[in-house]
Amino acid sequence: MGEVVNLRQARKRRARDDAAVTAAENRARFGRTRSEVAAERAEEARRRAVLDGARLDEPSN
Repeated sequence: MGEVVNLRQARKRRARDDAAVTAAENRARFGRTRSEVAAERAEEARRRAVLDGARLDEPSN
């Protein structure tokens, strides 16, 4: 004879496992650490400063 299984608990366990897999996929796809985001912003600011410093004429604002 088979093992007795509580279906409510089995459904909840399966839902938790599915949520954990989805969370792992989202972390891999979208997750970046705070330091990575800050480094990217600093690099962008540095790039803009270099380009603005190389302008031949003043921007007309």
